[in-house]
Amino acid sequence: MSDKTFDHKDCGSCPIRHRAVCARCEADELEELDSIKYYRSYEAGQPIIWSGDRMDFVASVVTGVASLSQAMEDGRTQMVGLLLPSDFLGRPGREFAPYDVVAVSNLTLCCFRRKPFEQMMLHTPHVSQRLLEMTLDELDAAREWMLILGRKTAREKIASLLAIIARREASLELTTAGDGMSFELPLTREAMADYLGLTLETVSRQISALKREGVITLEGKRKVIIPDYDRLQIETGDDTDGGLI
Repeated sequence: MSDKTFDHKDCGSCPIRHRAVCARCEADELEELDSIKYYRSYEAGQPIIWSGDRMDFVASVVTGVASLSQAMEDGRTQMVGLLLPSDFLGRPGREFAPYDVVAVSNLTLCCFRRKPFEQMMLHTPHVSQRLLEMTLDELDAAREWMLILGRKTAREKIASLLAIIARREASLELTTAGDGMSFELPLTREAMADYLGLTLETVSRQISALKREGVITLEGKRKVIIPDYDRLQIETGDDTDGGLI
């Protein structure tokens, strides 16, 4: 997910316009959203909000990636999710943050003041309907992640994460994931290890194996090219056709 420049004052040129919570909005609804929105930018590693803090805003990720983490009483933490471009942060009707949210890369949020946003949802079906769709997509993603963390091998975990990022990148470009596509990996290998429950050495070893076997190609530190998307999908271990093994 590369940092793309855009005109903050013009919703029509926003890179997430077709996927964000405002995707179904008409011109008058966009104008109302514009009256309650503002932008915040964060550097990689900077906290956005801590668990238990009062949230006076909700937001859409415009560029960059953020992590959702939860801490236990003994200090252990677990990364429980990622926020990618167009994902929604916060929940209408909830005053306090349930997770620690930290910028993984340089990040821009399109924020809405929470109370006015909640009021707008009452008389703007386009916003509430889109938020429901996004919530259901998030539920599907959470179920997919349960499978990745609970049952998959290290190689399958890495392939699955790459496939997820590829699909999201394609959707932002209004295309489908396919052969030859490329994207900038939004996570460091350390962050990938934390998110996938692996060691840094395992992540590096599996990425090198996928590169050596031609499943992916790497350019520089972060650019990933997928020569054959179907082959990457096979490496995820998912039964995509529903057939018997």
